[in-house]
Amino acid sequence: MKHIKQLIKDKIGAAVYPISSIEAHLKGAADWLLAAQQATPDDGLAHSYDVRQRTWNASYPETTGYAIPTLYDYARLYDAPAYAEAARRMALWESEIQMEDGGVRAGTMSAEIVAPTIFNTGQVLFGWAKAWLETGDERFKSSLTRASDWLVAAQDEDGAWRRFASPFATSKLNSYNTRSAFGLVRAYEALGEERWLAAAVKNVDWAVGRAFANEWLPDNCLLKMEDESALTHTIAYSIRGILEVGVAAGREELIERAVRMSKLVAARQREDGALPARYLPDWKTRVDWTCVTGNSQMAINWLRLAQITGDNTLKEPAIRANHFNMSIQDLNTPDTAVRGALKGSHPINGEYMTYRYPNWATKFFMDGLMLEQKFDVAKNIG
Repeated sequence: MKHIKQLIKDKIGAAVYPISSIEAHLKGAADWLLAAQQATPDDGLAHSYDVRQRTWNASYPETTGYAIPTLYDYARLYDAPAYAEAARRMALWESEIQMEDGGVRAGTMSAEIVAPTIFNTGQVLFGWAKAWLETGDERFKSSLTRASDWLVAAQDEDGAWRRFASPFATSKLNSYNTRSAFGLVRAYEALGEERWLAAAVKNVDWAVGRAFANEWLPDNCLLKMEDESALTHTIAYSIRGILEVGVAAGREELIERAVRMSKLVAARQREDGALPARYLPDWKTRVDWTCVTGNSQMAINWLRLAQITGDNTLKEPAIRANHFNMSIQDLNTPDTAVRGALKGSHPINGEYMTYRYPNWATKFFMDGLMLEQKFDVAKNIG
């Protein structure tokens, strides 16, 4: 019944709350991430809280990996060591469950299929790289090296990753693996291995080499859709990967491509600051619900591009997207399983993470707010 009440509130506009300070919204989000860690029997982050079932789902290695830098950044920004300690324990857990070949398993810890997958491995690189830089613990360096080498070995000659696709996604060839290339950039920045940067560049060159004349990337969604549409979530993944690989490699044309793609997304931003969840190959949209994660990810992209290029016109859509997500974050509910969290979709019955609060929605929300807060200081937020 609780999920029905939430849906009704979303539909009638009653689930919109007064916007508070960025500090208050960040604190609520950070505390929820710690609650998501404490809800599991290990040190990973629960995949999500299911408001329909009233249960926490099992730990999710992929997104636990890239939540680690977020918590370290928050801990440093607010001199709050408890969040850094939580991040350190997450990184240790990731090392403990790393597969023998160096890869990271697909799915959650409750998944019946246990197999390494490209995307998940790429995302955990963010956590190990950050944990190594923060602690100097050799376990993180070893895990980072093994996982990065596994990704390079799994890459095809043209730069694509065709092997080790997720058994839980219907799309097996993914343009949004540029986000995995971005993970290799973080590994390169941490340990200086040039071959990791070279592999990242090769993947991005492959992805943009397949782009349509209007900048659209094919095969850029979790699911194979008949209309070839893609979620803002995966569109934003691909843009960030192109951008950050371009920055690391000094490839201005990649940065310019990221600008063009980001402006095409911004052209469809709603009056309330949210983005329609799905874009078509002509960059038009076709749904009225919003992917909350995608809103935050695009805010990050716009702010990073504004920092890098000096184009401050990109700051405005970012702040609007952040403010929309702030307005749907409930900081006062007595239900600690959702207080401070961000939904997968708004309304909550949207097609992405339906009736769930996925940990990565809250992670990217924090990244977007911290980047807005520190806009005038160039930061690398993972």
